[in-house]
Amino acid sequence: MSVEEQIRRAMQEGKFDNLPGQGKPIHLEDNPFEDPEWRVAYHVLRSSGYTLPWIEARHLLESELEQARAALKRTWEWRQTALAESQPAPFVLAVWDQAVKLFRKRIDEYNQHILSYNLQVPHERFQLTRLSIESEMGKITTSTTD
Repeated sequence: MSVEEQIRRAMQEGKFDNLPGQGKPIHLEDNPFEDPEWRVAYHVLRSSGYTLPWIEARHLLESELEQARAALKRTWEWRQTALAESQPAPFVLAVWDQAVKLFRKRIDEYNQHILSYNLQVPHERFQLTRLSIESEMGKITTSTTD
């Protein structure tokens, strides 16, 4: 019997009912591996919104990527609507081409920043993979046409 089956059976039998802390949030702020002498300092820094530089860099990268995706998606949706409304195709396609060029530039820059970011992280499991422009374009141009 697999572990999953054992857990499922135990859940059905109610063995996980009425456990201490049930229904209460789990506090993951405490790091059992941090030096106890530094615990208060770490808590003050976290409470003040400070984090490690590579974590801040990751948040910035993710934010920039989402902005680039959102901008291209808005232009794609506008393109679809404009063409459906019989607006001048050369103009609509020129605007779309400009948006694609800008998106490609932003993804190229993002990929360059990933190389730098990956050198900062303390372990390879935190590294980011480079993006494929074609894959990113496909996600945007197919997700809104369905």
